[in-house]
Amino acid sequence: MSIHVPLPVPTHPHEAAPPSALSETEQTSYDRVLQHFSAVDYTLPNIDQERAALTVDEKFWLSYECLLRYLRATNWNADMAIKRLEDTLKWRREFGIYDKITPEYIEPEATSGKEFLFGYDAHGRPAIYVSPSKVGTEESPRTIQLTIWMAERAFDLMGPGVETLALMVDYADNTRNPSFGLCRTSLDIIQTHYPERLGLALIAHLPWFLNAFIKLLTPFMDPYTRQKLVFNPVINENGLFRTAADADAWDADSTSRVFEPDQLIQEGWNGSRQFMYSHAVYWEALVKLCEERRSRMFVVWHRMGGKIGIKEWDVKVAVRDETIDAHV
Repeated sequence: MSIHVPLPVPTHPHEAAPPSALSETEQTSYDRVLQHFSAVDYTLPNIDQERAALTVDEKFWLSYECLLRYLRATNWNADMAIKRLEDTLKWRREFGIYDKITPEYIEPEATSGKEFLFGYDAHGRPAIYVSPSKVGTEESPRTIQLTIWMAERAFDLMGPGVETLALMVDYADNTRNPSFGLCRTSLDIIQTHYPERLGLALIAHLPWFLNAFIKLLTPFMDPYTRQKLVFNPVINENGLFRTAADADAWDADSTSRVFEPDQLIQEGWNGSRQFMYSHAVYWEALVKLCEERRSRMFVVWHRMGGKIGIKEWDVKVAVRDETIDAHV
């Protein structure tokens, strides 16, 4: 039976665990960053006074885990983390994360189904599917805006302990090189403003003529991004694996499987889900799923104090438990 809607956030437990305790040095750096943004009189630097105060959305974004992601990305240098966080806060405003790039605004770019969210990997990471062959010859700013909008929706659908997403790129039927400028711009945004958010990038059916393109792009990738790339993963009746060796060695007790078959679409990825992209049905379902979940997270966040530094783990566990209780 065909399915036309995204899968809900898994409620079953997996190996996810609450954030680990920090070392004394790490805690000191974290406290420094938290105190900086939590100051009563804090305002974003070099911004018009009328708009310099943080919004509720921005305070929600500045979670415990968010601050830690930027601290790890700067090797626990508090001053550098603060600078990068402030740069990202400004970029999010300029890019239009909270106001301009709405579902209504970005929908025309999504009608072909060239990018969509479906399923979760073995670590609970939401999967974003990308089909380069469906990208039109005329690329516009909305091409990048759709990619960022999809990433933001993936964050909405992350369960407790999940901070990264899985990117699924299928080059089947692709007969041309993607835009180097577009790829470079997207890469810069991801590495600068979304540190430690890419868990895995699976690139399937990579044609030989794109090898040179990938080599040209690789020098612009930081080591963290490069190590997340997996080219032409192995897919069989047991699921998806990074390598043939992982697939051959897999058994029920193994942890080498990246995706279970029922979390993979059939077309291009040989999964058991007969997903068919029907835009009118899918888009409405995705927007509703994400808006309802984000609304519930906001309610819990406010209940917990509605301040900077609240743990995503605590918020998401509360939402998960409420979901389970509602279905009992």
